[in-house]
Amino acid sequence: MTERVADHEILPIFIERWSPRAFDPRPIERELLLSVFEAARWAPSSLNIQPWRFAYALRQDDCWDDYVSALMPGNQLWAKNASALIFVLSDTMMEYRGELRPSHSHSFDAGAAWMALALQAASRGLITHGMAGVDFDRARAIVKAPEHFRMEAAVALGYPGRKSDLPEELRQRETPSSRRPIEQSIFHGVMTEG
Repeated sequence: MTERVADHEILPIFIERWSPRAFDPRPIERELLLSVFEAARWAPSSLNIQPWRFAYALRQDDCWDDYVSALMPGNQLWAKNASALIFVLSDTMMEYRGELRPSHSHSFDAGAAWMALALQAASRGLITHGMAGVDFDRARAIVKAPEHFRMEAAVALGYPGRKSDLPEELRQRETPSSRRPIEQSIFHGVMTEG
């Protein structure tokens, strides 16, 4: 495994959490699953609107194959072994002072909820892998999402599996990724190209 080192002091879970593809296909306990969603529930959101929604399927569910089929073929290869597949949605509309209006921060807030979910999962010995490789129209149809909800991403959730169970081309990529230097992401005052 690649050594990941922070340049500044942070909680270890930020370094330890990564996005593996090797899942052990065992069922997840209901209370453990609910603890992951509970963490997402407490994410910050603009005006406390909480625009995130999580539609999920478990391996043993009748709708499992439908959820898997909404993933791009490359993601289906490994995500089918997860314990749960989750579609992250956000409500693009919000009620403010009795009026329904577009929400500017729906995706931002849903991202905060996803991060809370991922960190809670990691703290409990689970792994997560977020995916944009999704047929979003198909996923919307599967979960019967109302028109004003945006399909943000899919997440595979479950227990760590063996790297050796992955196809060869994925085994080579099964390592934590690095991050660009902080100086390339933060700007004091005026933003420069980067």
